[in-house]
Amino acid sequence: MQVALIDIGTSKGIRIPANVLKMFSSLTAFDLKVKGNQIILDVVEAPRKGWEDKFKNSSNELLIDDDLDAKDWDEF
Repeated sequence: MQVALIDIGTSKGIRIPANVLKMFSSLTAFDLKVKGNQIILDVVEAPRKGWEDKFKNSSNELLIDDDLDAKDWDEF
């Protein structure tokens, strides 16, 4: 698909056709990469997608020991 550059303020942009955007659900951002003479747009998924399900079944244990003494910090 060929698209033309358009002026957007002091920048340039492209228009992505609606039928292309409809192929992606809850689209909010892209990751832009340049490889050689290609501009690649990767869809950015929600950063915390799936976290709720992962934590729902967890044992909710601490990742570090919470009984650190303040005197232990003097060693560093």
